[in-house]
Amino acid sequence: MASILAFGNPVYDEIITPSVSTAGRVLSGCSTNACLALARLGHQATLVGRVGPDFQDMFAADLARFGVAAFTYPETQTGGFRLVYDRRGDRTLDVLGVAGPITQAHPISADIAAIIIGPILQETPLSLIKDICSHSSAPIFLDPQGMLRRIGADGRVEHYAPSDFPDVARHCRVIKANELETRVLTGIEPRSDTSVAASALRALGCDIAIVTLAEAGSFIDDGRRQIAIPAYSTDARDPTGAGDTYMAGFIHAYLADPDDLYRAGCTGAAVASIWIEHTGPDVPIMQDEVARRLDVLLLQ
Repeated sequence: MASILAFGNPVYDEIITPSVSTAGRVLSGCSTNACLALARLGHQATLVGRVGPDFQDMFAADLARFGVAAFTYPETQTGGFRLVYDRRGDRTLDVLGVAGPITQAHPISADIAAIIIGPILQETPLSLIKDICSHSSAPIFLDPQGMLRRIGADGRVEHYAPSDFPDVARHCRVIKANELETRVLTGIEPRSDTSVAASALRALGCDIAIVTLAEAGSFIDDGRRQIAIPAYSTDARDPTGAGDTYMAGFIHAYLADPDDLYRAGCTGAAVASIWIEHTGPDVPIMQDEVARRLDVLLLQ
């Protein structure tokens, strides 16, 4: 299987949904969740980020348990949020800890097949992405969620579109954004006009744009085709990490066949559907179950 490198700070989050709550703070994060899923799909996943002494020992034990490698930079504290979901699935994010930016690319070996940029809170600046590109020609898969977040005056996360985002986008093979992120970046409501929103996201500079729509599936635009991807119907106990693990499944299939975007999207949906049935990092992503759910989706 492939070697995949992911940039983005790990976090320890407290998660509260109408169905379940974590007992304290648990390992999470955009790039972290993607690495956890990719490792269970058989890949060699390495996470690059900043971790503080408050969670350093727990982080090392967690990654060893899940078979994920890490290259970490020291920080005064580990990042984290308190995520509270309402019954509609909307959430608020209150900051529990902030780790600083990743300022340089970890030495990238020649066998890296894909690079994930998955920030939580502005830790992957354009300068880092340029540095990564100077060391590797591997395709970059971007989840922009943390690039669009800043801390408001009340300590709660708010969203905005950074002015340099088009410069980031042009370095990316794939950008995957959820409804909120797509609306922030394009000004278009994806549920109202999904194809236009996906086209506008791709027009920012990437090769392939993916808009995820929760229970309504996802939509892919590669400039030649627009592809609607169904969602796998399931009981979503905790949507945290759904997009992160969709990206993992997409990469898993994309690296096997870059031309079959429908299969890649359906694989992403299959992996994410397993993840959201649980909370925290202990999710039984088994390859035979992913394959079974993929077969269901491919028939739709």
